Amino acid sequence: MKKLFASLSLFTSLGTLLCCALPTLFVVLGMGAVVAGAVTAFPQLVWLSERKSYLFAGAGLLLALAGWLQWRARMEACPIDPALAEACRDARGWSFWVYWVSVGVYLVGLFFAYVGPWLLF
Repeated sequence: MKKLFASLSLFTSLGTLLCCALPTLFVVLGMGAVVAGAVTAFPQLVWLSERKSYLFAGAGLLLALAGWLQWRARMEACPIDPALAEACRDARGWSFWVYWVSVGVYLVGLFFAYVGPWLLF
């Protein structure tokens, strides 16, 4: 369950990055043609941008749930079998990093969607 929410939080965080952070970054860097080409190739980006509040709310909810599951499972015992114990420790480590990468991507998207436009424009 923990891995599921960590993975879902990563994908929703990437959605926030694609809808809001990358287009804003490209425009700020003077690459508006890249944004126009991306919107032409993937018109779903406009749909995501129009509903960014829902996207950020859903991503934040999934991140909070994944963080709570990480916190709750931090001291769970791994199996006694050495191979399974090693797999458990590896999964726990990857889940930790996937979660924090998701949080970082979410914060970058949040900055460019809501804070950046006030500071840059």
